Amino acid sequence: MPKIALFPGSFDPFTNGHLDTVERASHLFDQVIIAVMTNAAKQPLFDATTKVELIEAATQHLDNVKVIAQSKTLTATFAKEVGARYLIRGIRNASDFEYERDIAALNQTQDADLETVLLLAKQEFAFISSSMVKEIATFGGQVEQLVPPVVASALAQKLGPESD
Repeated sequence: MPKIALFPGSFDPFTNGHLDTVERASHLFDQVIIAVMTNAAKQPLFDATTKVELIEAATQHLDNVKVIAQSKTLTATFAKEVGARYLIRGIRNASDFEYERDIAALNQTQDADLETVLLLAKQEFAFISSSMVKEIATFGGQVEQLVPPVVASALAQKLGPESD
């Protein structure tokens, strides 16, 4: 039975930290499914279709990774639908750990067999967050070292001076 992992998130935008987590997970599991999910608490910059396209472009070098948009579904329910027994989560700091620990416990109330695997962010990515990347890009800052090139281009098109 193949080991399938689900990496859920809003990925708005997909960062180099996300990419590193996916690359590392791709060595641990037979298949990694990146699930572009809806975060009801956030107003997205990119629509789901665009996010999928950007993530597919950024991960095209990984043969065992696929990207799916999934909205308005519990993560545990979607994991079961795609046959994933593992959830991948990247953590940058103690706050992320506490949050992810609680989410993992909640997911287990929905599916007791669903295991959460926490991957510690590498030091060079531990400070990157999608919300900070959006803020930097909104105000014309440099994001090229924070996101894959295809995402940097999309941010420039979406938030560049011509978009005012």
